Amino acid sequence: MADSTELRARDTIHAGGEWRAAVSGATREILDPADARPFAVVAEGDEKDTDLAVAAARRAFDEGPWPHTPVTERAALLRRVADLLVRDREELGLLESRDAGKTVEEGRVDIDCVADAFRYFADLVAAEAPGRVVDAGSPDIHSVVVHEPVGVCALITPWNYPLLQASWKIAPALAAGNTFVVKPSEITPLTTVALIGLLTEAGLPAGVANIVTGPGHTVGARMAEHPDVDLVSFTGGLVSGTKVAQAAAPTVKKVALELGGKNPNVVFADACATEEGFDTAVDQALNAAFIHSGQVCSAGARLIVEESVRDRFVTELARRAQKIRLGRGTEDGVECGPLVSAQQREKVESYVESALKEGAVLRCGGKRPEPAPERPASGYFYEPTVLDRCHREMRVVREEVFGPVLTVETFRTEDEAVTLANDTEYGLAGGVWTADPGRARRVAGRLRHGTVWINDFHPYLPQAEWGGFGKSGTGRELGPAGLAEYRETKHVYQNLAPAPVRWFRG
Repeated sequence: MADSTELRARDTIHAGGEWRAAVSGATREILDPADARPFAVVAEGDEKDTDLAVAAARRAFDEGPWPHTPVTERAALLRRVADLLVRDREELGLLESRDAGKTVEEGRVDIDCVADAFRYFADLVAAEAPGRVVDAGSPDIHSVVVHEPVGVCALITPWNYPLLQASWKIAPALAAGNTFVVKPSEITPLTTVALIGLLTEAGLPAGVANIVTGPGHTVGARMAEHPDVDLVSFTGGLVSGTKVAQAAAPTVKKVALELGGKNPNVVFADACATEEGFDTAVDQALNAAFIHSGQVCSAGARLIVEESVRDRFVTELARRAQKIRLGRGTEDGVECGPLVSAQQREKVESYVESALKEGAVLRCGGKRPEPAPERPASGYFYEPTVLDRCHREMRVVREEVFGPVLTVETFRTEDEAVTLANDTEYGLAGGVWTADPGRARRVAGRLRHGTVWINDFHPYLPQAEWGGFGKSGTGRELGPAGLAEYRETKHVYQNLAPAPVRWFRG
């Protein structure tokens, strides 16, 4: 690995079809969370860079061809982007691994999902009718409802799934005919920068796709308040999302927020009645809580298990959690990588410390692992942690930890399980494990969460809307609703045989 002095800063701000450095000349080192060493340097933009990018997007929307490009041509471009993503899958998967700390295999899967998103929105717009005819009750009246692009979209994405979350915004924004400025997380920007290059390679006109690499308090804040931005779409934490909404309010722009989650994974005893059922439920509880070191907005961080099977279930869960292989995501056999930053690890440590003070029982983890060849001491690693005997008053149960920490609560009745699962200010996702189909439907119907998995956890479909209830946000991504976020609706009423109204005496 090269020393930071040997790394050359890249021009990672793209505005009006040109790559350039920050106006201020500032740069930022990008660290590999597996060893805390820099491996890239990017431009550190600010409000001036943001204004330039927004101006480019504004010109491209008001004066350029993209908003008026036929739908078939827009769809064809999205499909070309998907093909380029497949071509560069290995390179992008590795870059996502080094940037965000996830395993290379997770990175590859992410790239596959990004390509799927571009293909899905290409197919969706290509198959749409040109408009919805409204019966006006007269053959002389032609009335139709049509969809038009919103305009300039400000897209602010998180650090945990950098390219995947960007694609959920960029693909529908382009499919609808918008221009955009994207701000990736300042700590994981590299694959989003690469995607802008692929959009250019695919033939997207200059100024349609713009990117500013830089921090949220300057770049993101300016994007949200900018008077020439028509829509702001934000994925991230509750506190930052609230600030985005407040900044956007004076200009009354459209706002889509996908925020956090504190997601329940409810396990009924009948799901564990067979050895196969028990094994599957335990395995999926591990998957729900610890994939990408728990740095997932939909992580099943709250295990809510029926009391009669709790002891056996948690004992086996903790035993397996201790065997999860931690290490650099590029190493063979590694199952879980580091946390994304030192700050994130310190946050996780504070939650575990407070939980133990409040009476939680540590079943495994709860500390930094011993260094190993595949796990440098300088990396931001933290052991998968299971906290038993938790209750709703605990901070670790109420708040989003965003780390490899699983809390355990118990219930005796179906009503109690639903009450516990819904006892959160968030409402993003949840899981239900039961062998009783009737119970599965009842409980799923009563859960106040945007996505409910039954006897599974974490899969998503591009065709299905993704969003939450409560403080999990107001936006919808993926599916037809994800495309609708980036459109305005217009009613066109045409009188084919106009005649005087004669309401007034003349």
